[in-house]
Amino acid sequence: MPNSLVAIYPGSFDPPTNGHLDLIARAANLVNHLIVAVLQNTQKNALFTTAERAEMLKEITAHLPNVEIDSFDGLLVDYAARRNANAILRGIRNVSDYEIETQMAILNRRMRAQTETLFLPASAEHSFLSSRMVKEIITLGGDASGFVPEPVMRRLQAKFTTVKR
Repeated sequence: MPNSLVAIYPGSFDPPTNGHLDLIARAANLVNHLIVAVLQNTQKNALFTTAERAEMLKEITAHLPNVEIDSFDGLLVDYAARRNANAILRGIRNVSDYEIETQMAILNRRMRAQTETLFLPASAEHSFLSSRMVKEIITLGGDASGFVPEPVMRRLQAKFTTVKR
Protein backbone atom coordinates (compact mmCIF):
# COMPACT_ATOMS: atom_id res chain seq x y z
CA MET A 1 0.00 0.00 0.00
CA PRO A 2 1.83 3.14 -1.18
CA ASN A 3 -0.26 5.63 0.80
CA SER A 4 -1.47 5.50 4.34
CA LEU A 5 -5.21 4.86 4.49
CA VAL A 6 -6.86 7.24 6.96
CA ALA A 7 -10.61 6.68 7.24
CA ILE A 8 -13.31 8.54 9.09
CA TYR A 9 -16.30 6.67 10.46
CA PRO A 10 -18.82 9.44 11.16
CA GLY A 11 -22.07 9.12 13.05
CA SER A 12 -24.19 10.29 15.91
CA PHE A 13 -23.51 7.12 17.97
CA ASP A 14 -26.40 7.95 20.32
CA PRO A 15 -25.78 5.47 21.90
CA PRO A 16 -22.91 3.39 20.49
CA THR A 17 -24.15 -0.15 19.77
CA ASN A 18 -22.55 -3.55 19.34
CA GLY A 19 -23.04 -3.01 15.61
CA HIS A 20 -20.98 0.18 15.72
CA LEU A 21 -18.26 -1.56 17.73
CA ASP A 22 -18.19 -4.51 15.32
CA LEU A 23 -17.81 -2.18 12.34
CA ILE A 24 -15.08 -0.17 14.10
CA ALA A 25 -13.11 -3.33 14.97
CA ARG A 26 -13.41 -4.74 11.45
CA ALA A 27 -12.45 -1.42 9.83
CA ALA A 28 -9.47 -1.02 12.19
CA ASN A 29 -8.05 -4.18 10.59
CA LEU A 30 -8.34 -2.65 7.11
CA VAL A 31 -6.99 0.89 7.54
CA ASN A 32 -3.86 2.46 8.99
CA HIS A 33 -5.78 4.95 11.10
CA LEU A 34 -9.51 5.09 11.84
CA ILE A 35 -11.08 8.26 13.17
CA VAL A 36 -14.48 7.64 14.73
CA ALA A 37 -16.05 11.07 14.50
CA VAL A 38 -19.08 11.92 16.61
CA LEU A 39 -21.34 14.33 14.77
CA GLN A 40 -22.37 17.37 16.79
CA ASN A 41 -25.87 17.47 15.30
CA THR A 42 -27.96 20.28 16.74
CA GLN A 43 -30.94 19.16 14.62
CA LYS A 44 -31.38 15.95 16.61
CA ASN A 45 -32.55 15.68 20.20
CA ALA A 46 -29.68 13.54 21.49
CA LEU A 47 -29.95 11.28 24.50
CA PHE A 48 -26.25 11.73 25.33
CA THR A 49 -24.08 14.82 24.86
CA THR A 50 -21.34 14.77 22.26
CA ALA A 51 -18.77 14.51 25.05
CA GLU A 52 -20.60 11.55 26.65
CA ARG A 53 -20.80 9.71 23.33
CA ALA A 54 -17.09 10.32 22.72
CA GLU A 55 -16.24 9.06 26.22
CA MET A 56 -18.23 5.86 25.67
CA LEU A 57 -16.55 5.29 22.31
CA LYS A 58 -13.10 5.83 23.84
CA GLU A 59 -13.88 3.30 26.53
CA ILE A 60 -15.18 0.60 24.20
CA THR A 61 -12.40 1.05 21.60
CA ALA A 62 -9.46 1.37 24.01
CA HIS A 63 -8.18 -2.04 22.85
CA LEU A 64 -7.82 -0.81 19.24
CA PRO A 65 -4.52 1.13 18.98
CA ASN A 66 -5.16 2.66 15.54
CA VAL A 67 -8.60 4.05 16.44
CA GLU A 68 -9.02 7.67 17.47
CA ILE A 69 -12.23 9.24 18.77
CA ASP A 70 -13.05 12.82 17.79
CA SER A 71 -16.07 15.00 17.12
CA PHE A 72 -16.98 17.46 14.41
CA ASP A 73 -19.69 19.72 13.08
CA GLY A 74 -20.26 21.09 9.62
CA LEU A 75 -19.60 19.27 6.36
CA LEU A 76 -17.95 15.87 6.61
CA VAL A 77 -15.75 16.58 3.57
CA ASP A 78 -14.39 19.72 5.26
CA TYR A 79 -13.59 17.68 8.36
CA ALA A 80 -11.95 15.01 6.16
CA ALA A 81 -9.76 17.70 4.57
CA ARG A 82 -8.73 19.06 7.99
CA ARG A 83 -7.83 15.53 9.15
CA ASN A 84 -6.09 14.53 5.87
CA ALA A 85 -8.46 11.58 5.56
CA ASN A 86 -8.70 9.84 2.23
CA ALA A 87 -11.70 7.65 3.03
CA ILE A 88 -15.09 7.79 4.68
CA LEU A 89 -16.35 4.53 6.15
CA ARG A 90 -20.07 3.81 6.12
CA GLY A 91 -21.83 0.75 7.47
CA ILE A 92 -24.60 -0.76 5.37
CA ARG A 93 -27.36 -2.79 7.02
CA ASN A 94 -29.87 -3.01 4.19
CA VAL A 95 -30.88 -1.76 0.74
CA SER A 96 -32.34 1.50 2.03
CA ASP A 97 -29.03 2.26 3.83
CA TYR A 98 -27.23 1.59 0.56
CA GLU A 99 -29.45 3.97 -1.40
CA ILE A 100 -29.05 6.82 1.09
CA GLU A 101 -25.32 6.25 1.59
CA THR A 102 -24.67 6.05 -2.17
CA GLN A 103 -26.29 9.46 -2.64
CA MET A 104 -24.14 10.91 0.15
CA ALA A 105 -21.00 9.27 -1.27
CA ILE A 106 -21.61 10.84 -4.69
CA LEU A 107 -22.19 14.27 -3.16
CA ASN A 108 -19.12 13.98 -0.94
CA ARG A 109 -16.97 12.93 -3.91
CA ARG A 110 -18.22 15.89 -5.94
CA MET A 111 -17.30 18.24 -3.09
CA ARG A 112 -13.91 16.61 -2.37
CA ALA A 113 -12.58 14.23 -5.02
CA GLN A 114 -9.68 13.09 -2.79
CA THR A 115 -12.08 11.35 -0.41
CA GLU A 116 -13.51 7.95 -1.32
CA THR A 117 -16.39 6.29 0.50
CA LEU A 118 -15.94 2.69 1.64
CA PHE A 119 -19.04 0.62 2.38
CA LEU A 120 -18.76 -2.19 4.90
CA PRO A 121 -21.77 -4.44 5.33
CA ALA A 122 -23.06 -5.03 8.83
CA SER A 123 -22.41 -8.44 10.31
CA ALA A 124 -25.49 -10.64 10.14
CA GLU A 125 -26.03 -10.54 13.91
CA HIS A 126 -26.12 -6.72 13.85
CA SER A 127 -27.92 -6.07 10.57
CA PHE A 128 -31.18 -5.18 12.36
CA LEU A 129 -29.63 -2.98 15.04
CA SER A 130 -29.81 0.81 15.30
CA SER A 131 -29.30 3.35 18.06
CA ARG A 132 -32.91 4.43 17.61
CA MET A 133 -34.12 0.88 18.35
CA VAL A 134 -31.90 0.64 21.43
CA LYS A 135 -33.33 3.91 22.76
CA GLU A 136 -36.86 2.67 22.12
CA ILE A 137 -36.20 -0.60 23.97
CA ILE A 138 -34.70 1.14 26.99
CA THR A 139 -37.35 3.89 27.19
CA LEU A 140 -40.06 1.24 27.18
CA GLY A 141 -38.37 -0.56 30.08
CA GLY A 142 -36.84 -3.39 28.05
CA ASP A 143 -33.43 -5.01 28.37
CA ALA A 144 -31.00 -3.63 25.75
CA SER A 145 -27.93 -5.33 27.24
CA GLY A 146 -27.59 -7.70 24.28
CA PHE A 147 -27.34 -4.79 21.86
CA VAL A 148 -24.79 -2.44 23.43
CA PRO A 149 -21.38 -2.86 25.09
CA GLU A 150 -21.50 -3.13 28.88
CA PRO A 151 -20.12 0.39 29.57
CA VAL A 152 -22.85 1.85 27.34
CA MET A 153 -25.51 -0.22 29.11
CA ARG A 154 -24.37 1.18 32.47
CA ARG A 155 -24.84 4.72 31.17
CA LEU A 156 -28.22 3.88 29.69
CA GLN A 157 -29.36 2.40 32.99
CA ALA A 158 -28.16 5.50 34.83
CA LYS A 159 -30.16 7.72 32.48
CA PHE A 160 -33.28 5.61 32.78
CA THR A 161 -33.38 4.68 36.47
CA THR A 162 -36.76 6.39 36.70
CA VAL A 163 -38.31 4.50 33.78
CA LYS A 164 -41.35 2.58 34.99
CA ARG A 165 -41.55 -1.08 34.10
